[in-house]
Amino acid sequence: MKAVIFAGGSGTRIAEESDQRPKPMVEIGGKPLLWHIMKTYSAHGIKEFIICLGYKGYIIKEFFFNYYHHMSDFEINLQSGEHRIFNSQAEDWKVTLIDTGLETMTGGRLKRALPYLGDTTFCLTYGDGLANVDISASIAFHHAHGKLATVTAVQPPGRFGVLNVDLDSTVIGFEEKPSDEFGWINGGFFVLEPGIVKYIKDDSTSWEHAPLTGLAKDGELAAFIHRGFWQPCDTLRDKRCLEKLWEEGHPPWRIEDRRLSRAA
Repeated sequence: MKAVIFAGGSGTRIAEESDQRPKPMVEIGGKPLLWHIMKTYSAHGIKEFIICLGYKGYIIKEFFFNYYHHMSDFEINLQSGEHRIFNSQAEDWKVTLIDTGLETMTGGRLKRALPYLGDTTFCLTYGDGLANVDISASIAFHHAHGKLATVTAVQPPGRFGVLNVDLDSTVIGFEEKPSDEFGWINGGFFVLEPGIVKYIKDDSTSWEHAPLTGLAKDGELAAFIHRGFWQPCDTLRDKRCLEKLWEEGHPPWRIEDRRLSRAA
């Protein structure tokens, strides 16, 4: 199975970082968000990726083009250019990088990626958020219900604490940043069938609008409920939050590399 990752947006809400690089290349613990997301899929046996490029896509191309060398020790003859690679730590991934246009919307990016996927079930997510979603379980859920699309439903982390106040205005408790104040939202981490293409018109189509609305209307969209960790990286504040979790040593989205049985 393959995973498609949207990595073409400009990330204007985190301009402090995205002025210099695409938002999926914002680093947490010295590695891009994109890499962390791919590690999540890889831990569930998905090691082929289609990355949809747009804004500053050349930076992502250069990262992966040079990745093998950056993750290896090597010996080089500076005069001849001959070199020998040894002790590589590069992952066994196959990565396809496609330029899906600077102004293309998410639906259009997905439509451009479909020719690289073949006629089989695939995964899709955004390149700017981290989670510990059970990818294997979501795929199994998708195959069980038989619809065209599965979206992972999450409850966004609250930004403010909540006061619990009784009838005489006495504060009886305080809940720090509850996660259910806005209900369930689209958390990405989709599992899809190629048939979703009929819901995408062209480059101007936003995946989050007409396609998802149409799939829901036709009874072809199911929600995989995720109650674990989920955190977008939309702002500098979000980045600092993720960095703090990484520095504490046990970031909740990090899955140690292990062989997991594929649910596909």
